[in-house]
Parts: sequence; structure tokens; C-alpha cells
Amino acid sequence: MADTPERDPRTLTLADFPVHRPVTTRWSDNDMYGHLNNAVYYELFDSAINGWQAEHATVDPTADPTQGVVAESGCAFYAEVAFPAPLVVGVRVSRLGRSSVTYELGLFVDPWRAAVPDPGIKALGHWVHVEIDAVTRRPTPIPEHLRALMETAVAGARA
Repeated sequence: MADTPERDPRTLTLADFPVHRPVTTRWSDNDMYGHLNNAVYYELFDSAINGWQAEHATVDPTADPTQGVVAESGCAFYAEVAFPAPLVVGVRVSRLGRSSVTYELGLFVDPWRAAVPDPGIKALGHWVHVEIDAVTRRPTPIPEHLRALMETAVAGARA
């Protein structure tokens, strides 16, 4: 069987992500070059994941017996964005394990709020959460209510 070539991530569209989270930037997010500082992308990704979970599952980081902690993150930057562009983060689960989940996060100009359509992906992040026991700080299975939510965002087969 011949290997299928990996899809170029720069061809991803918002439709490739089951979850869409509008995000807001601030004037102070721009750096001296007039575009979003690299660290801001990570804040947007973190807010998209945690906001999605908070809206759809009961999560209380101060009282829950488990916590999702970031074990790995990364980002490939494809095009600049700057305040005040309306943005949206696409979220999908690329791997769902027993105690960890890997998210792929696409940053796009929001097609529903932008004055000029711009469908291209601006950045592609990855984020690995490991669920840990809040007391022992050791990996533990993802709680069923979170697993059920994560399953709704599992990535389909890539074209």
C-alpha cells in the first residue's frame, strides 16, 4: 500500500475544526512590529480550550479531584494578524488517550465578523493536556464528562 502524503497544514480551513471559538485581542497584544506578539497566540489557544470546556462541562479547577495540565505546546505561524482583526480559534482533538488529549488549534480571521473575508489559516497550534490527580499530581484517567466533550471534537480523516 502506498503512503498517503500528509496534508499541507496551510490548506486547513475553519471547516476542518469541529469547534469554533471567537477570541478577542487587545491593542496591547500588538508588538512593536504591529502584529500579535507570539505569546498572545498561546493565550488565545488556552482561552479557546478552557472556555469551550467551561461552557459545556462542569469544571472547577479549585475543587475538582483532577486537573488538566499542559505537558506540551507549539505553534507554526503562517500569516500575521493584528488588533483589531476579529479572530476565531478552531479546535479539534487529534488524539484522545486514557489520561491525555492532544488538540490542534487553527487561528483564523472570523468570517462572520470580518469586513473582508480572509479564509486562510494564520497559525496552527498543538496543545497536549495531561489529566492529573489534584493531590498526588500523577496522571489519571480523563473524567467521563470531559472525555464525552472531547469526543465531540475528534478530528475526522484528513483529505
